[in-house]
Amino acid sequence: MSVDPNRPSAARIYDHYLGGDHNFAVDRAVAQRAVELVPELPLIARANRAFLHRAVRYALDRGVRQFLDIGSGIPTAGNVHEITAGAPVVYCDIDPTAVIHARRLLAGNPHTAVIQADLLQAERVLTDPALRALLDLDQPVCLLMVALLHFLPDTPELRAALRCYHDALAPGSLLVVSHATPSRRADDVERFVDLYARTGTAMVLRDRGELLTLLDGWQLVEPGLVFGPEWRPDEPVEDPSAYATLAAVGERR
Repeated sequence: MSVDPNRPSAARIYDHYLGGDHNFAVDRAVAQRAVELVPELPLIARANRAFLHRAVRYALDRGVRQFLDIGSGIPTAGNVHEITAGAPVVYCDIDPTAVIHARRLLAGNPHTAVIQADLLQAERVLTDPALRALLDLDQPVCLLMVALLHFLPDTPELRAALRCYHDALAPGSLLVVSHATPSRRADDVERFVDLYARTGTAMVLRDRGELLTLLDGWQLVEPGLVFGPEWRPDEPVEDPSAYATLAAVGERR
């Protein structure tokens, strides 16, 4: 597992948005240019993390006590295991930087595991020995794909992987999703997407209808698919659409 400090990483760029220090100069340069195009990006990243917290608390309230976080990124304050109070959590990411830092942070924590895999490798993820040692797939699991699907184009492989996760999880399982969506500042957002593409990380902005097709099979819980700050907020946010992020939690029936 190797890390290239000269190649920008989406996980490290996001870490910078959140105020983390697990990033390199090349990541900070891309992040700075992205913030010039969309100044709200750090606020959007923090709002997305707040949605993750609310969704995890919702899962716990529903009695779900095991978590699979795919595209978990680089560990920062408020990770899933810090909210779940000892419930088993498996983190999964394709980025070696994210995996290395997560394993260092969580070394010695018997309630967590970290695996390196692509979301598209659903069978590999679900049969990984580290996952199987912690999670009982015959019981409900909370599957998190937060700020992840917008890095994946709409392909048969993506749809097959999403169906595999759905079918493998027990009834009562939950899917937590957030996803970048077009905003009113279409020109700036287009330049932002182009910037990410030049780093080797393509982004696919989806509208509500397009994202709903990826959530096929999951019964969305109230309030459905909404802008991130609107999903069961702790307090109201002015102009949720400005956050350019859709969010939802679905249940496996």
